[in-house]
Formats: sequence, structure tokens, C-alpha cells
Amino acid sequence: IEKVIVAKHEAYAHGLAETLAPLIKAAVEAGKFTHVVAPHSSVPRSVIPRLAALLDVSPISDITAVESENTFRRPIYAGNAIATVESSDPVKVITVRSTAFEAAPTSGGKAATEPAASASTETSTKWLSEEIAKSDRPELGAASVIISGGRGLKNGENFKILYDLADKLGGAVGASRAAVDAGYVANDMQIGQTGKIVAPALYIAVGISGAIQHLAGMKDSKTIVAINKDPEAPIF
Repeated sequence: IEKVIVAKHEAYAHGLAETLAPLIKAAVEAGKFTHVVAPHSSVPRSVIPRLAALLDVSPISDITAVESENTFRRPIYAGNAIATVESSDPVKVITVRSTAFEAAPTSGGKAATEPAASASTETSTKWLSEEIAKSDRPELGAASVIISGGRGLKNGENFKILYDLADKLGGAVGASRAAVDAGYVANDMQIGQTGKIVAPALYIAVGISGAIQHLAGMKDSKTIVAINKDPEAPIF
């Protein structure tokens, strides 16, 4: 890292996409940057499309490989195919599937700082409040062990079995979209194409049939253990 651009304004305190996108656009134009890269997680998935629209470029989402400065690979059809995408836009606006890349080694060093270019903070969106789930278990994206439950658990009370196992293994607890839609658990536990993308060392799927959208979110796990009474379930 050579330089850190610092923006200080109360409008950025809660990370609203409607104010962050103009801020990043101003920074890109002031610094004449050619690439904007963000993880393919919840906040960037809201900010990046807005930024791309402001810059009048096409965003490239969820890349898993870099072929060149203009060419990238990304999964399509819920991970059943890989598309190679080449961009001719002057600014590449990209989200990255972090589980597809090895973490860069950390090292000490210094980086220069400079104030961010000014940008409009006017928006019709108003921040009201937030609810943060608190847990002693590791966050899903960083956990080395994840135990996930599906609709096969029948109800939310049976997730206690998974919580107890996760506590013994030092892991996190996730869920399929079917379990979330059924109201068994909160949606911040959802793993899959429309939830969180994970790649733990050990992934235990309990009562999850293995819909293609769920597999897209955990197929890069090092070891997958599936518990399901249906021997024909796609999870196998």
C-alpha cells in the first residue's frame, strides 16, 4: 500500500452506499485510477453497482481469477460454468470472491495519507438505526469450521444441536436459504449465492439437500461432510 485516502464527514459514519459511491467516484477521478477493487460482500455489492453507474462503466462482479489488467474470470450459472470477461472500460470496477485468492503476506511499512476529494453528501436516504448480531463464535467468512443446517432440521430449536457442536469445534453456524426462508434462523447466517461465500477447512452440512445456489457458496471448502437421509441429495 503506497497511499491511503482519508475521508472525514458525518455522512460517511454509517456507510450508506448512496454517499460512498460519489465519494469513491471523486477519488477515482482525482487520482486517475484505472481499477477499483472490493470484496464481493454485502456492502460492496450495494456500493459497486452505484459507483459503476456514476462512472458510466460496466461492473465486473465476483471474479475468481485475473488473466490480465483487462481480463478476468468469474463464475456464472451458480458456479457451473466460468466466464472469461474482457473489459474495455477506462475504469474497471470489480468485486472479488475473496475465497478464490490466497491471503497476501502481511508486513510492516508506512503509507502516505491524503484527504479525499470533495463529493456531494446529499441523499434522500436517511440512516435510522442498526441491529448487530453478537456472538462469541467466529464470523462465517473467517471461520475454519462451519456447521450449517437446512430445512431438514424441521425447526429453529433443532439448530441448538449445531450451536453446541460449533462451540465444541470452535466453529461458526450457517444455514441454507430454505432454513432462513422457513424462519428457523436469521438471514445473516445464510450461505449461498445470495448469502455469504465461504471456504472453511471443514464444512458440515446437516439436513441440506444441496441446491445449486447453496453449493455456489461453499463448494471451495477444503473438506465437506454432509449428513442427509437422501442418498441422492445433490450435496453428495
